[in-house]
Amino acid sequence: MPRILRIINRLNLGGPTFNAALLTKHLSPQFDTMLVAGMKEETEASSEFILNKLGLSPTYIPNMYRSLNPFKDLPAYKHIKKIIQDYKPDIVHTHAAKAGALGRLAAYECGVPVVVHTFHGHVFHSYFGPLKTRFYIEVERMLGRMSNRIVAISNEQKRELGETYNICNKDKIATIPLGFDLDKFQQDQINKRIDFRSQYQIADDEVAIGIVGRLVSVKNHELFLQSLKQVLNNSTQKVRAFIVGDGEERSHIEQIARNLNINFATAENATSQKAPLTFTSWITDIDQVYAGIDIVALSSLNEGTPVSLIEAQAANRPIVSTNVGGVSDVVIENQTALLSPSQNVEQFAANLMRLAEDKNLRNRMGENGYDFVQQRFSYQRLVNDMSKLYHDLLWEASPAYRETWKPQAQTQVQLRPNVAPARTQTIINTAPQILPNVAAAYSTSKLYK
Repeated sequence: MPRILRIINRLNLGGPTFNAALLTKHLSPQFDTMLVAGMKEETEASSEFILNKLGLSPTYIPNMYRSLNPFKDLPAYKHIKKIIQDYKPDIVHTHAAKAGALGRLAAYECGVPVVVHTFHGHVFHSYFGPLKTRFYIEVERMLGRMSNRIVAISNEQKRELGETYNICNKDKIATIPLGFDLDKFQQDQINKRIDFRSQYQIADDEVAIGIVGRLVSVKNHELFLQSLKQVLNNSTQKVRAFIVGDGEERSHIEQIARNLNINFATAENATSQKAPLTFTSWITDIDQVYAGIDIVALSSLNEGTPVSLIEAQAANRPIVSTNVGGVSDVVIENQTALLSPSQNVEQFAANLMRLAEDKNLRNRMGENGYDFVQQRFSYQRLVNDMSKLYHDLLWEASPAYRETWKPQAQTQVQLRPNVAPARTQTIINTAPQILPNVAAAYSTSKLYK
């Protein structure tokens, strides 16, 4: 049985954890998988409950955090090398930036036959200035040469990686969208709606708008709040908004609300204080949230595959979103979602207002969602797609494997040679020296999604 070492940045709430956990669980018994994870930040909610429900026990890398750190990254790199040497995987598959950097360096140096990396997002725009952005692009190009395949989670992301930023030849990139267990968003919706709206004192005639995700700058909650202010001032309906999640920008977002004179409640007093805006912090039973709200919003500057929009459609909720990154790949514009350009407050507010004012429109747009996402983003489809990719790569990489497996269709991508190009090999050989230097230069950065 082929062995897969799956390495993920950290087990925080979000698409990468669901993706890694579901693959680890459901690729068995075709593959034996070891799941390895770094450590989440203090402001992030843990997603360990997802693994617990699936009966998975990950191995942790205590020194692997999303931030670059000269005193943690090198020990984490050595720890991963030791795991590879002991486990002897046929495939190392890394997820997101930090795991992708340390994991691919270690896998290439250890001679792992197949190396795969999934971009769950990227930091090539809307995060940093031009010099730092250029640095990360060059690092990813170098890592791309160490990879047998790059996995993009949307067609738009594939275009950006292969054409806009030239991370690698586009023929080396496979598009495999994320997959989820979506059935729970259809189950017992009435009782879940009653529970959520009762907990937060939402009256039957109030329209609840929710935005779900990490409170970080790239999510651009300022646009959401500016638009919400216009809706609160002009709507004929009773409107309340809920910011579900937490993160390093929490205090800043609260200050924006104060500056806009939007009264708000927090998780500590939300059940006793009614306000136009509520910060709920993280909510584990996210299906209850979608059952309870009427409109789902997303105001991001950049997105890979926005999980909240997939979940919203699975719960038959209409969407208002900025049209950035992979958003257009996961919704049907004007059928399940109203989209507007990034940073366009007037259009975003108009779309929110349109849905808040028209219950029939909300219902029509919502009913289109479940069938659309179930066909495209079920975990069964994810597992099938990834299984085929693994088998094809192993077939190409190992003559012995060809005797036991015949791929459904051979890929056209040429694998990397056994000997790395001179520049890449130099970086590999000096990895223990360069990692601390890179980390020292960017030790205050918070890069990784």
